[in-house]
Amino acid sequence: MSKQLVLMDHDGGVDDYLATMLLLTMDHVELLGVVVTPADCYVQPAVSATRKILDLMGFSHIPVAESTVRGINAFPYLYRRDSFVVDHLPILNQNETIKTRLVAETGQDFMVKVLREATAPVTLMVTGPLTTVATALDQAPDIEEKIHKIVWMGGALNVPGNVEKNWEPGQDGSAEWNVYWDAVSAARVWESQIEIIMCPLDLTNNVPVTSDLVQKMGKQRHYPISDLAGQCYALVIPQDYYFWDVLATAYLGHPEFYQLREWETEIITTGSSQGRTKVVSGGRKIYAMDQVDKEAFYAYILQQWAR
Repeated sequence: MSKQLVLMDHDGGVDDYLATMLLLTMDHVELLGVVVTPADCYVQPAVSATRKILDLMGFSHIPVAESTVRGINAFPYLYRRDSFVVDHLPILNQNETIKTRLVAETGQDFMVKVLREATAPVTLMVTGPLTTVATALDQAPDIEEKIHKIVWMGGALNVPGNVEKNWEPGQDGSAEWNVYWDAVSAARVWESQIEIIMCPLDLTNNVPVTSDLVQKMGKQRHYPISDLAGQCYALVIPQDYYFWDVLATAYLGHPEFYQLREWETEIITTGSSQGRTKVVSGGRKIYAMDQVDKEAFYAYILQQWAR
């Protein structure tokens, strides 16, 4: 049975690494590469941490590419500095050298190359902004037909966003960060005919990272992947933190855990609602993860990381 071809595009937040780790445990997936988009991170440590994770999990043959795109609204530096912390975790620094290759091409050029060379349509698993995808589509419109679908953690449809007014004065609180970083590029992807399956805040708000779950990961510490996941989540446990990217990525492993709902939407690119994914009659049709079997999801990630 042929494997599902997937290209990962993440932006270096704590849960981006964990989403990548989960994807690597899926036996039915062939991961063609990992692109790091420089959004919720400082890109050099984010690329380094990604390569070290691939080494740790025995996937050093999978190439990593650094995207050079730039967004419009920077993530707060307090978010981005986590990339330095993860890159310095002792569990990722047991070897002198990194085996996983960093390709010479930019992330956007690498995405074009991988899609053009793929033997079958590829699923894009995107856990950051859509800027690298939009840039690749602009550079090479022919790749659109090689994209099977985009599974994306982003947007807030019928709940408030997470771009807080005290961080971003002038915003009305409706935007989600992965859209807000570069709403123009999100709108560009909305113009395509590619199937989009979103994991919006509407769902992630109901699936928190809990102390109990982090402790369960810690009790699996003789499994290095679970140990690393627990260490990463321990960094963020004092704040409200949710299974954003991991919840989105788990869809590729068990879509039957989820219920999808179709919405007509548009991306707001200007004004106080810049970065909002708005439900509008006659808008671009997308699918959103609407419900999830939470207990099955929690059990799944614990099981996958216990290896």
